[in-house]
Amino acid sequence: MKSVKLLLLLFITGAVFTSCKFLDDSYMYEIPLEEVIAKYDLWYVDYNKTTGTGDVPFLSRAFTVSFYNGQFYANNNIADIGVTGNGLGIKVGNYNTYNGFLEIDHSLDGAYDFDVYQISANEIRIDDSYNNVSYYLVGYQRNNFDYDKLFYENIEYFLQEYVAWEKTSTSTSGAINTFDKETFLQFTPENTTTFYSSKDPYGTNIDVINWNYVGSYQIYDVQNYNDLKILTLNYDGGDNEEFELSVINDSKISLYHISSQTTYEFSGRGFIQFLKGKKAKPNVRNSGRKRTKIQREVKVRKYLK
Repeated sequence: MKSVKLLLLLFITGAVFTSCKFLDDSYMYEIPLEEVIAKYDLWYVDYNKTTGTGDVPFLSRAFTVSFYNGQFYANNNIADIGVTGNGLGIKVGNYNTYNGFLEIDHSLDGAYDFDVYQISANEIRIDDSYNNVSYYLVGYQRNNFDYDKLFYENIEYFLQEYVAWEKTSTSTSGAINTFDKETFLQFTPENTTTFYSSKDPYGTNIDVINWNYVGSYQIYDVQNYNDLKILTLNYDGGDNEEFELSVINDSKISLYHISSQTTYEFSGRGFIQFLKGKKAKPNVRNSGRKRTKIQREVKVRKYLK
C-alpha cells in the first residue's frame, strides 16, 4: 500500500501538503483536504463511533460542525438547530488545511491538529494522535439533513436544553392518575439519569419552582420505531411512571402515560444555549456538558393508541 501511495503522490504536485487520505478495503489515494471538508454544509459528529482514550472538548460537545471559508462553526444545541447561524450554528474558531493537517483553532479550547481520512463519499475520520482520539463525521447538506434522527439519537441531551418542561396540555381521554397533578419536569446536565418534578401552579417563574420530587430516569429504544422512545421515571419514593415519548418540535414533547392511556404535552421553558462549552444562563445546576456514548436497551411496543 505504501508503494502505491508514493507512486500516486508523484503525480499530485501542488496537493501534497493539503491532502486527505481516502481509504477503502483495497487502496489508498489522496485528494485535496479543503475539497473534502467543504463539500458538505454540516458534519454530524457520530459520537457513538468515537474511539481512543483522549478527548477534544469542542468535538465532544458538538452535534454538528461546519467548515466555511476558514471559519469553524458548531451546533452545541439540538433545539433551534437548523436556525442558529443559518443552520451552521455558532462560530467557535477558525481552521486551515495547510501543512497536510486539518488545523482547528478553537476560541476557548485552543489549537488542535488532525489527520483526516475519508471513509466514504460522505464520512470522514479525524484523528488527534497527540490526544489519542478519533472522531467520525458524517456529511450532509442543510436541505437534506436528518433532523428527526438527530433529535431521537440524542434525546437525553435535547431534554436537558430547557430549565423546565411545563405541562401545557392533557388529553380528555385516559384514567385519572397521580401524574395528573405534576406540572413541571426537569432533566439536568448533571448526568443522563437525574430528573426533578414539581406540582407548582402553571405559569410559575422557572427561577422559583419548588422541585418537590427527584429520581432517576431511563430512555429505551422501541423495536421497529425510529421516531418513538420509552421514558421511565423512577421516583426516589418508590413510584414509577412509564411513557411513550415523541418529539413534536424543538420546544415541545408528547408523553403518553401507558398505564392510564393519558397523553400530556410539555413545552420547554428557559432555553439553555451552550456557547463555547459554557452555558449562557446561570439558572441550571451544571456549568457545561459533554456527550458520552449512550447504549439504550430496546423495548417492544405493547400498547397501541
